[in-house]
Amino acid sequence: MDTKRFVPLIVACALFMENMDSTIIATSLPAIAADIGANPLALKLAITSYLLSLAVFIPASGWVADRFGARTVFRAAILVFVLGSIGCAFSYSLPGFVVARIVQGIGGAMMTPVGRLVLVRTIPRNRLVDALAWVTMPALIGPIMGPPVGGFITTYATWHWIFIINVPIGLIGIALATRFIEDVRAETLDRFDLVGMVLAGAGVGGLAFGLSVVGLGLVPLWMVIALVAAGTAFMTAYVVHARGTPAPVLDFSLVRIPTFRANVVGGSLFRLGVGALSFLLPLMLQLGFDYTPLQSGLVTFTASIGAFTMKTFAARFLRRFGFRNVLIYVGLLASILTALNATFTPTTPLLWMIAVLLTGGFFRSLQFTATNTIAYADIEPAKMSRATAMVSVAQQLSVAAGVAVGALAVEATVWFKGHTAITASDFRPGFLLIGALSASSAILFWSLPKDAGASMHVADPVTTAEKPEENAG
Repeated sequence: MDTKRFVPLIVACALFMENMDSTIIATSLPAIAADIGANPLALKLAITSYLLSLAVFIPASGWVADRFGARTVFRAAILVFVLGSIGCAFSYSLPGFVVARIVQGIGGAMMTPVGRLVLVRTIPRNRLVDALAWVTMPALIGPIMGPPVGGFITTYATWHWIFIINVPIGLIGIALATRFIEDVRAETLDRFDLVGMVLAGAGVGGLAFGLSVVGLGLVPLWMVIALVAAGTAFMTAYVVHARGTPAPVLDFSLVRIPTFRANVVGGSLFRLGVGALSFLLPLMLQLGFDYTPLQSGLVTFTASIGAFTMKTFAARFLRRFGFRNVLIYVGLLASILTALNATFTPTTPLLWMIAVLLTGGFFRSLQFTATNTIAYADIEPAKMSRATAMVSVAQQLSVAAGVAVGALAVEATVWFKGHTAITASDFRPGFLLIGALSASSAILFWSLPKDAGASMHVADPVTTAEKPEENAG
C-alpha cells in the first residue's frame, strides 16, 4: 500500500484544525468574556497574542525541522497546539487565557510550515499539485466556517467545546503522522541563526500584529504606528544581518528564483485580497444586511463548496494550460469575482450571491494551489526548509495586510460620507480595492517564463536522499 497518499490528508486536517481555531472564537468572545470576568475588548486584544506568537516562532520552524526531523516536529507541534487548546478550555482568568493562546501559537507556528515541508520532501513532484490542493483548503475554508461553527457551539453547548474538539482531532493526527509520515530531515545541519531569529521574530511579529489591528479600533492609533514602525525597523536590521550570514532563518536570496518570487510577491498580492474578503464579507452581511452570524456563515460557506470542487480539477488545469497561464488569467478572473462582492445589496437575489461566492471560491482555490506549488518548483532539496518558512511568513503578513486594507477602506468610506453608522454601501469601495490589488499580481506572473513550473510534472521525488555534495550549503 502506498502510504504517501495519506500524507496530504493528514497535513490538511492538522492545518484545518489550526485555521478553524483561529477564527472560530470570533463569535464566542462575549460568552468567554462573561464567563472569565473580562472585558470583551480586552479579551479581543488578548486573542491577538496568538497571532503574535505565531509570527514570532515561524522563522525558526525550518531549522528545527532539519535538526529534529519533520515528522517529530510536526507531531510535537500538534501536541503543543492541543495542550494550548486544553489550557484555553480550562482558563478562568484573562492572564490564563492569554498564556494558553500563546502556547497554541507556538504549536501553530511549527505546524503550518513543517506540514508543508513534510509534503515537499515526501511527495513526488508530479503528485505535488494534488497534494498541495488539499493543503490550500484550510486557509480558504477555516475563516469561512469558523464564525458559524463557533456561534452554533456557543449557542447550543458552551464555549469550552470550541477548544475541546481539538483534542481528539489532534490525538488522531499524531497517531496517523506516526504511522504514515516519514521522519525526513536534512543530512547536513547549518548553525542556528539566533540573532536572525530574534530580529526576524520581532520584525514579523510587529508587522503582523500592527497590520492586523489597523482600522479595528482595538488599540490607539499611536500604538499601531509604533508596532508597524518597530516591525519595519527590525526587519530592516534583519535584512542587513542576513547578508552576512551563511544560513539565515529567513533566506531572502530565494526570492531571486522567479518561481519562488511568484509565490512570495505575486502570491502575497493575491492573498491580500482574500484576507480582506474573509474580513469584509461577514461584516457586511451582519452589519449591513442584518444577517445573524449563522445566516452569514451559511451564505459565506458557499465559497467553501467551490474550493472543495476545485480540488479534483487543479492538476488537470495546470497540466493543460501551464502554471504561467493559470496564474495570470485565473488570478484575474478570481480578482474580478472578488470585486463583484461590491454588487451585493440587501435586495440582491440570493442566487446571484451564491453564484459569485461559489465560482469565486473555485478559482481562488485554484490560484492558491498554483502559487503554493510553483514556490517549490526550482528549490533545491537542501533549502526546502528555508523555503517553507519564507512562504509561511509571506502568507502571514499578506493576510494581516489584507485585513488592514479592508478595515481602512471601510473606515475611510464612513469618514468621507460623514456618518458614524456603518451601512452596506460602505463596504463597496473596499471590495473594489481588494479586487484591484489582487489583480495587480498578474503583472508579476506575466514575467514568468512560459515553461515555469514544468519540473512539477516530472516524476522525481523531492527528498533529501541526495548525494552529500549535492546537499552541501
